[in-house]
Amino acid sequence: MPFDPASLRYDSNGLIPAIAQDYQTGEVLMMAWMNAESIAHTLEKGHVTYWSRSRKSLWAKGESSGHVQSLREMRIDCDRDCLLLLVDQIGPACHTNRRSCFYTALREGDEVEILSPIED
Repeated sequence: MPFDPASLRYDSNGLIPAIAQDYQTGEVLMMAWMNAESIAHTLEKGHVTYWSRSRKSLWAKGESSGHVQSLREMRIDCDRDCLLLLVDQIGPACHTNRRSCFYTALREGDEVEILSPIED
């Protein structure tokens, strides 16, 4: 059946959370927001485009850093209120220059940094 972006359950701001996961390794890379326009753009171009809440505009991942995400597959969760993006990630996914935004673990009540920044 053809995909209809209107069938997704967006929040009151017209946004839906999108989790980016490495297509090859399964590593969770980041979470960002999408709207119907960014979803359509991503599906059309094949490079992930999010919605920037701070800039209130489309944000093509890697447009300034070169750390692009090529979409391999988009999945919709059972409630249709969250997306999973399976991507080929070029360079680090996080703006802190780490492979993943999830680089802080909670261990025995302490925050522990488990990923170091990637050096160029």
